[in-house]
Order: sequence, then structure tokens, then C-alpha cells
Amino acid sequence: MPDRQTLATHFLDANGWRNGTVTLLAGDASNRKYFRVRDVDGHPNAVLMDAPEDRGEDVRPFIDIANALIAQDLSAPQIYAQDIANGFLLLEDLGDDLFSTICARDGSQEPTLYRAATDVLIALHAAAPPQLETYTPTLMADLAAQSVDWYALGRETSEGSDKRAILKSAIEDALRPSADEFTVTILRDYHAQNLLWLPERNGPARVGLLDFQDAMIGHPTYDLVSLLQDARRDVSQQTQAATLDYFISESGFDPQHTRQAYAAMGIQRNLRILMVFARLSLHFGKMEYVDLIPRTWAHLQNNLAQPGFEALQDAVMQALPEPTETHLMELKEKCGTHPTR
Repeated sequence: MPDRQTLATHFLDANGWRNGTVTLLAGDASNRKYFRVRDVDGHPNAVLMDAPEDRGEDVRPFIDIANALIAQDLSAPQIYAQDIANGFLLLEDLGDDLFSTICARDGSQEPTLYRAATDVLIALHAAAPPQLETYTPTLMADLAAQSVDWYALGRETSEGSDKRAILKSAIEDALRPSADEFTVTILRDYHAQNLLWLPERNGPARVGLLDFQDAMIGHPTYDLVSLLQDARRDVSQQTQAATLDYFISESGFDPQHTRQAYAAMGIQRNLRILMVFARLSLHFGKMEYVDLIPRTWAHLQNNLAQPGFEALQDAVMQALPEPTETHLMELKEKCGTHPTR
């Protein structure tokens, strides 16, 4: 079987992108890789997505969601060419102005960017969602409770199983009051490293969208949590408060109920991220994600401190250790030692 480089070259050649300069653009937490393709006569720069099926990737959800977002006049990348069988897409190049890059260079831009990103969510929620599975409270609780298995290293122990069951029940109880509101498209990885600033465009289209292939139907505040409680960068308290206020005002939601739901989604999401980051280290050998755990833990604690989550706070603290230097070091020392799950 040809190697990935040979397959990629054939894909580019077959679609009129012969002899371009191909450079690695980025990898991510998945098995996908991205390459920039330049200097092809008659073509703009493009991005090659390499998503090998034999490593669990599937480009079809990306295609479906990209087309749905574009139909809503949102700035997902146009798809120039596709090879579903081999896992290649050739995409519109939306540039390098990631929100994270701009904010690192000029923090004064943060409020403008985050309001624009919120306008995208408001527009997204106003449109009828495509056919997607629902991110139900039961599924959310199950994924979050797996933090016991991975982050707390409780896999395959009876004590871990008991703590997981208790935590799952408590999470589902916290999410259930908002269950009737799981009606909108959520992109599920909506943060500053997946958003690009396109100021030459208008309205919500000023925000370029990346990494949305795991979209589901869920709660309107879910992606707002992903945006404001970023595991990779500190969003200022002023921007967090102003953005949440703006979202509530523009959406017409009840403020108290929305803030409660926002905190509940924050608890679930940050518990799931604890699981994901620990698993990326333990299973996939990506130790660098352990360094993001303390920020995630801080977000979790801020949400748990909101009124009404006392029982869930107790369940979390009974099930999970704090991210002390000792615990983080243990996660790193066991990096790559669980290859089968």
C-alpha cells in the first residue's frame, strides 16, 4: 500500500494542485494533520487535511458540517477537493490570524473578538440544525465521569467504578433541568485556537471556523463555555462577564436560568477535558496535555462554587484528586503506558 505522502501527492496531482509547495501547518489532539499548499499556478493557497481512516478518522462529518455552516453564511472553509476513501480534503486557506495569536500579540483585541465569536453562536442557534445526534445529559454525564478512569487513574478498580457511578449520577442530575433546551447545533471545540479573524468579511462571517466535525445537538450555552473557559489560554474576567451578559441579552434568555445552565455545562465540559487530557497522555503518549490540567481544574472549581451545585461539588471532590505536582507527575510518568484503551 502506498504511504500517506504518496497518496497525498496523487490526490493533489489529480485535482490540479501539482507541484505545489507543501509544508506542515498543524497537528492537533486527534490523528489529523494539516498542511499548507502554496505556489500552484491559478490557485490560491489551500490547506490539505490528512485524516487517515485506519487511525480512527473520518472526513465525512467534516464535509457535512462545513456545508451546513456555509449554507448559513458562516465561514467554514470551502472544500475544493475530497478523497473520502483515503481521508484527504483540500480546503480553503483562511489564514493564520487565530484568535489566540491575535490576543497574545494585542490583548486589547480580546473583547472585540469574543463578541464576534458570540455573534456566530447566536446566528448558528437561530438556524435550523442539520441532522445530528444529540449530546444528551446521559451521554454528557457518562463522558465526564470517565475522568475517574483516566484523570484519577481509577481504571479497572472497584473503588473507581463506584466513584464513577456516583459522579455520573450527580452530573446527570445537574444537567437534567436544562434537558428540554438541547435544541441547537454545538460545535464542541469552540475556542481561540479554532477561530480565525477575517475582518474583511461581514457580520458573523468575520470569524473563520475550524475543527467542527464533532458537532452535535446540545445546549445553547455549551459552546460559550468552550469559548470563555478555554483550557489553553486565560480569558480575562472582564471579557468572560461581558460576553456572557451579551449572549444572554442578545438571545433573550432568562438570566438566572441561563447562568445556572452555563455553570452546569462548564462542570461537565471541564470534567470531560480532564479525562481527555489525561487520556491523551496515558493512551496516546501526548504528555504536553497534562500541563493544561491545572487551568481546567480551576474552571471546574469556579463552576462548582456557583449556588445549587453543592451535591455535585461533593461528588467531584470525593472522586477526583486535586492536580498537585505529585499527581501531575504521576500522569506524566505513566505517559503512553495504556495502549489498549
